Amino acid sequence: MRDTTLARLLGTPVPPSEGSLPMVARIYKPAQTAMQSGPARSKEWVLEFEPEAPREIDPLMGWTSSRDMKQQLRLAFDTKQEAIAYAERSGIAYRLSEPKPRRPVRKAYADNFRFGRKGAWTH
Repeated sequence: MRDTTLARLLGTPVPPSEGSLPMVARIYKPAQTAMQSGPARSKEWVLEFEPEAPREIDPLMGWTSSRDMKQQLRLAFDTKQEAIAYAERSGIAYRLSEPKPRRPVRKAYADNFRFGRKGAWTH
Protein backbone atom coordinates (compact mmCIF):
# COMPACT_ATOMS: atom_id res chain seq x y z
CA MET A 1 0.00 0.00 0.00
CA ARG A 2 1.40 3.39 -1.02
CA ASP A 3 1.52 6.33 1.33
CA THR A 4 0.02 9.21 -0.67
CA THR A 5 -0.21 11.67 2.22
CA LEU A 6 3.32 12.97 1.65
CA ALA A 7 2.69 13.29 -2.09
CA ARG A 8 -0.46 15.32 -1.44
CA LEU A 9 1.33 17.61 1.01
CA LEU A 10 4.12 18.25 -1.48
CA GLY A 11 1.63 19.01 -4.25
CA THR A 12 2.75 16.24 -6.57
CA PRO A 13 0.15 14.40 -8.65
CA VAL A 14 -1.20 11.22 -7.13
CA PRO A 15 -2.28 8.48 -9.54
CA PRO A 16 -5.83 7.27 -8.94
CA SER A 17 -6.18 3.98 -7.10
CA GLU A 18 -7.66 0.94 -8.75
CA GLY A 19 -11.45 1.02 -8.90
CA SER A 20 -11.78 4.79 -8.49
CA LEU A 21 -12.85 7.20 -11.19
CA PRO A 22 -10.49 10.03 -12.17
CA MET A 23 -11.47 13.51 -11.03
CA VAL A 24 -12.80 15.65 -13.86
CA ALA A 25 -12.90 19.40 -13.38
CA ARG A 26 -14.57 22.18 -15.35
CA ILE A 27 -12.66 25.37 -16.08
CA TYR A 28 -14.97 28.20 -17.07
CA LYS A 29 -15.61 31.89 -16.74
CA PRO A 30 -18.85 32.47 -14.77
CA ALA A 31 -21.63 34.55 -16.24
CA GLN A 32 -22.79 37.78 -14.70
CA THR A 33 -25.58 37.20 -12.22
CA ALA A 34 -28.98 38.76 -12.69
CA MET A 35 -28.79 40.49 -9.32
CA GLN A 36 -25.85 42.76 -10.12
CA SER A 37 -25.46 45.64 -12.47
CA GLY A 38 -21.68 45.53 -12.79
CA PRO A 39 -19.24 42.84 -13.93
CA ALA A 40 -18.05 41.94 -10.40
CA ARG A 41 -16.64 38.40 -10.01
CA SER A 42 -17.26 37.61 -13.68
CA LYS A 43 -13.71 38.35 -14.84
CA GLU A 44 -12.07 35.43 -13.05
CA TRP A 45 -11.77 31.83 -14.18
CA VAL A 46 -13.18 29.07 -11.97
CA LEU A 47 -12.13 25.45 -11.54
CA GLU A 48 -14.90 23.23 -10.16
CA PHE A 49 -15.16 19.46 -9.97
CA GLU A 50 -18.02 17.77 -11.75
CA PRO A 51 -20.29 15.70 -9.51
CA GLU A 52 -19.39 12.02 -9.37
CA ALA A 53 -22.67 10.92 -7.80
CA PRO A 54 -26.20 12.32 -8.07
CA ARG A 55 -27.75 14.15 -5.15
CA GLU A 56 -29.95 12.12 -2.85
CA ILE A 57 -33.16 13.11 -1.10
CA ASP A 58 -33.20 12.56 2.65
CA PRO A 59 -36.29 10.43 3.43
CA LEU A 60 -36.94 12.07 6.79
CA MET A 61 -36.52 15.79 6.09
CA GLY A 62 -36.71 15.91 2.30
CA TRP A 63 -33.42 17.83 1.97
CA THR A 64 -31.10 17.10 -0.90
CA SER A 65 -27.59 16.01 -0.02
CA SER A 66 -24.52 14.56 -1.62
CA ARG A 67 -21.70 12.36 -0.40
CA ASP A 68 -19.29 13.90 -2.90
CA MET A 69 -17.10 16.38 -1.00
CA LYS A 70 -15.33 17.58 -4.15
CA GLN A 71 -18.46 19.53 -5.13
CA GLN A 72 -17.63 21.98 -2.34
CA LEU A 73 -14.28 22.89 -3.91
CA ARG A 74 -14.26 26.01 -6.06
CA LEU A 75 -10.94 27.60 -7.01
CA ALA A 76 -10.71 31.03 -8.64
CA PHE A 77 -7.88 32.13 -10.94
CA ASP A 78 -7.09 35.43 -12.62
CA THR A 79 -6.40 33.92 -16.04
CA LYS A 80 -7.32 30.83 -18.02
CA GLN A 81 -3.65 29.84 -18.30
CA GLU A 82 -3.26 29.81 -14.50
CA ALA A 83 -6.26 27.48 -14.11
CA ILE A 84 -4.99 25.12 -16.82
CA ALA A 85 -1.48 25.12 -15.35
CA TYR A 86 -2.87 24.26 -11.90
CA ALA A 87 -4.95 21.39 -13.27
CA GLU A 88 -2.02 19.96 -15.22
CA ARG A 89 0.38 20.41 -12.30
CA SER A 90 -2.05 18.62 -9.97
CA GLY A 91 -2.82 15.82 -12.43
CA ILE A 92 -6.50 16.75 -12.73
CA ALA A 93 -8.35 15.98 -15.94
CA TYR A 94 -10.24 19.09 -17.02
CA ARG A 95 -12.79 20.31 -19.52
CA LEU A 96 -12.43 23.89 -20.75
CA SER A 97 -15.51 25.98 -21.55
CA GLU A 98 -14.84 29.18 -23.44
CA PRO A 99 -17.15 32.12 -22.62
CA LYS A 100 -19.60 33.36 -25.20
CA PRO A 101 -19.16 37.00 -26.23
CA ARG A 102 -21.52 39.33 -24.45
CA ARG A 103 -23.91 41.37 -26.60
CA PRO A 104 -25.15 44.41 -24.71
CA VAL A 105 -28.77 45.37 -25.30
CA ARG A 106 -29.26 49.10 -25.74
CA LYS A 107 -32.35 50.30 -23.89
CA ALA A 108 -33.82 53.73 -23.41
CA TYR A 109 -36.63 54.93 -21.18
CA ALA A 110 -38.36 56.49 -24.19
CA ASP A 111 -38.79 53.00 -25.69
CA ASN A 112 -41.56 52.38 -23.13
CA PHE A 113 -43.73 55.00 -24.88
CA ARG A 114 -42.86 54.53 -28.55
CA PHE A 115 -45.55 53.96 -31.17
CA GLY A 116 -44.53 50.52 -32.49
CA ARG A 117 -44.25 48.91 -29.06
CA LYS A 118 -44.97 45.15 -28.88
CA GLY A 119 -47.14 45.23 -25.77
CA ALA A 120 -49.96 47.67 -25.06
CA TRP A 121 -49.05 50.48 -22.68
CA THR A 122 -51.71 50.86 -20.05
CA HIS A 123 -51.73 53.10 -17.06
